[in-house]
Amino acid sequence: MDIEKRVTELVEEKIADKPELFLVSVKMQPGGKLVILMDGDKGIGIADCAAISRHVGFHLEEENVIETAYNLEVSSPGIDQPLTMPRQFVKNVGRTLALKMADGSKREGKLSGLTEDAIIIEETKKEKGKKAEQVESVIPIGQITETKVVISFK
Repeated sequence: MDIEKRVTELVEEKIADKPELFLVSVKMQPGGKLVILMDGDKGIGIADCAAISRHVGFHLEEENVIETAYNLEVSSPGIDQPLTMPRQFVKNVGRTLALKMADGSKREGKLSGLTEDAIIIEETKKEKGKKAEQVESVIPIGQITETKVVISFK
């Protein structure tokens, strides 16, 4: 049985009555570390992470899905983790994003919205000899290789 697939099923089962929560990823890492990253439209609390951990852990043990010792970790993605799902983008509208583009370039701007296949950012464009101006740019998601929230302490 595919461990990650079964864990995904168990998580979806546990959060079925909490539509504000969503699964970001399930990864079985080397050394027996099973990492479940969860998020919510308004964040996720430790109580929800603990309930998911208990539910998944209980069923994995009952079904003997993982035959070797493993460590189960359920948490939200850290602020340093890239955004990977549309719901994460929606949650971060109004925040500044750092983008790595497929062509190797980097862009930065405030996320103002998104469409089905693109994000809309307000970025500062500065041309030589001219005053910097705010420009709204629509960037197809397929051209972005990584998106992270920029942390500001201003």
